[in-house]
Amino acid sequence: MPTPSQFICSDLPTAMKATFITSGRQFTVKQGDILIVNQYPGKNEGDVLTFDQVLLVGEGAAAKIGTPTVAGAKVTATILENKRGEKIDIFKHRRRKGYYRRRGHRQELSVIKVETISA
Repeated sequence: MPTPSQFICSDLPTAMKATFITSGRQFTVKQGDILIVNQYPGKNEGDVLTFDQVLLVGEGAAAKIGTPTVAGAKVTATILENKRGEKIDIFKHRRRKGYYRRRGHRQELSVIKVETISA
């Protein structure tokens, strides 16, 4: 039976990770990750986005933690697709009053791919 230490290989390069804020949400990503985020007005497929509100860059002992953001750190991503999310039904009803309201909502979304992380 192999021991757990045999599976650890320090020679493998670790992909740099970053935690950034966009649209009020935090994402932890590495290069090549694909995310679904709220759509950016005026941005089309193929456009490049730059996120400069980076909270953390790196991994382990080499990580840089921002107060609140890391100075000079950027995450760049490319928009792969603009789409709409699944429909959400909103239904309000008051019993015995004949009152009901039915609404629906579909969120505008963008699928983005993280291209580079720079510190």
